[in-house]
Amino acid sequence: MLKHTARSKWLIYLSSKKIATSWLLIFGFFLLYFPSYFHVANTLWHNENQAHGPLILLVVAYLFWKDREYLFVNNYPGVFGTLIGWLFFILGLFTYIIGRSQDVAILDLGSQIPVLIGLLLLVKGLNVLKKFWFPLFFIIFMLPIPGSLLDAVTLPMKIAVSYVAEHVLYFFNYPIARSGVIIQIGQYQLLVADACAGMHTLISLEALGLLYLNIVKHDSFLRNIVLAALIIPISFTANVIRVIVLTLITYYLGDEVGQGFVHGFAGLLLFVVALSLIISVDSLLQYLSKNTKRTEISTKKVKFSP
Repeated sequence: MLKHTARSKWLIYLSSKKIATSWLLIFGFFLLYFPSYFHVANTLWHNENQAHGPLILLVVAYLFWKDREYLFVNNYPGVFGTLIGWLFFILGLFTYIIGRSQDVAILDLGSQIPVLIGLLLLVKGLNVLKKFWFPLFFIIFMLPIPGSLLDAVTLPMKIAVSYVAEHVLYFFNYPIARSGVIIQIGQYQLLVADACAGMHTLISLEALGLLYLNIVKHDSFLRNIVLAALIIPISFTANVIRVIVLTLITYYLGDEVGQGFVHGFAGLLLFVVALSLIISVDSLLQYLSKNTKRTEISTKKVKFSP
């Protein structure tokens, strides 16, 4: 009886030490990356193209908080987990040092991913790491894209959005013409900027779609893959709708209204339209999936009926 009591006390002591270690690591991670976030909050996130950064950070924090009980479970990583954990942790710290010293935001913020993977493997093991794969992956949407890659991808996207918006309005007999990414409607000229149809907008909408998938948690793997793939054309469609709305507002109400408060409101409209399209497509996939299952069941009943 005494041995059993002593063992229980020892297990409780070890458990409390594990919890204390988890809190120390959380606090240490916060201290390590506080200067990075303070820097980007005063520089990078002031840029309209990176305005989604704080929202992504809040989502990542919420996803970790939602499954926080896994951070305090008593789990042992094993030798293999410890070895791989140290490799990721050292790689993350090395990336962090380069990013902070050279002021390279993509390395500075991106180093969080290997650092967190390393810490989770070292302290909790692979099973707990699997629980947090999505928030770790979601950090990618916070990272700034290199300018050369951004310019190479953004311009074709803006031209495509402008092209579609022009042809849709021309179909409805509006006096519209286009030269590159400049739309002429009536006496007004509009420039389709990066914020209206650029890579950052697509990234924000892709993040929104993947977050929706994570919250809904469909059992069908195929349905998740199809919906994730359709998020890209959905994002493109939402961008086209935003440009059309701004063009019509400018045409009917003038340039001051189109480029004033309504322009900012159109950004909110973009996400509302995108989310509505995602939910609609998801509902359609669900409807088709149910019909397919009913057809298969009916076919089996007919096949095996006497």
